[in-house]
Amino acid sequence: MDDSATTNTNRSSNKRSSSTSPSLQIPAPKRRVVLGELTNLPIQDSDRKKPNRNWIKRKSNMMKKEEEEVHETEIVSSSVDPSKSEFSSSIYRHLHSLEMEANKRPSPSYMGRVQNDISPKMRGILVDWLVEVAEEYKLVTDTLYLTVSYLDRYLSSYAVSRSKLQLLGVSCMIIASKYEEICPPHVEDFCYITDNTYIVEEVLEMERDVVKFLNSDTGPPTTKNFLRLFTKAAQDNYNSAGVFEYLSCYLSELSLLDYSCVQFLPSVVAASAIFLSRFTIQPDVHPWLNRKPSSLRAIREKYMRPKNKSVAKLSSPSEIPGAYFEAIYP
Repeated sequence: MDDSATTNTNRSSNKRSSSTSPSLQIPAPKRRVVLGELTNLPIQDSDRKKPNRNWIKRKSNMMKKEEEEVHETEIVSSSVDPSKSEFSSSIYRHLHSLEMEANKRPSPSYMGRVQNDISPKMRGILVDWLVEVAEEYKLVTDTLYLTVSYLDRYLSSYAVSRSKLQLLGVSCMIIASKYEEICPPHVEDFCYITDNTYIVEEVLEMERDVVKFLNSDTGPPTTKNFLRLFTKAAQDNYNSAGVFEYLSCYLSELSLLDYSCVQFLPSVVAASAIFLSRFTIQPDVHPWLNRKPSSLRAIREKYMRPKNKSVAKLSSPSEIPGAYFEAIYP
């Protein structure tokens, strides 16, 4: 990893020097101080001002993928019905066996057992910001899910100070980007997006630490993997398949913000998102769960956009009939 990280730095330096021609220069946007509230947030503070919502700094258009390409990557599902295909069933069984391995799962109690300087709220602020970073650099959603997986797994074993939490977050995203992206952002880009709070050497050092901890196990199954598998079977006979898929993605991404969801298997979170999405669209047939809206807004704002079918504007029924919790089979 040391050699690849060094090579990546050299390559990015060469690309930066070639991108300074006048034809590629972009006017500097409004300066943004990233996660300024995080280090000042009390561990048990229940009333936090919402994060600064200034736009993230803009980078070269060369870092951006076409909207259509991202759309296809995010939302397209397999044409094979998982409920009828032995191949899809075997994929599910394989993914489920992997998610059950202890080394691929974070501890559901790491905040109280390992961490003494950060809180679930701080984690939520960081993940909310990472969503914005992923949107800014047009990263696929799989990169975001892997980033949060690495983050929780590392925090399950090592205590991290609040001043280093953002450093850990961007380092995890670098590793996830190298795993998922065709053209991942460079280390310098991640330093830039933090307002140069950290230098390249600090990010590379943290990246090496995380990779060493993961023991090169950088591809655990995530909720997104199961969501793709479940979506096709769940959307049969729907006239609003697009809305259903975006709503399922929206609910799944909301789970990333909530530390209490760490205790659940990715397959369970994905199945719950499918379950709740169908109940929202057809409340007389399928169940839904209510919860207090979060003050963290990046995912909600993302799914308020017309390109994502504005599914965040949908509201849920007020209660679930008790019959929906009864066993399907006698």
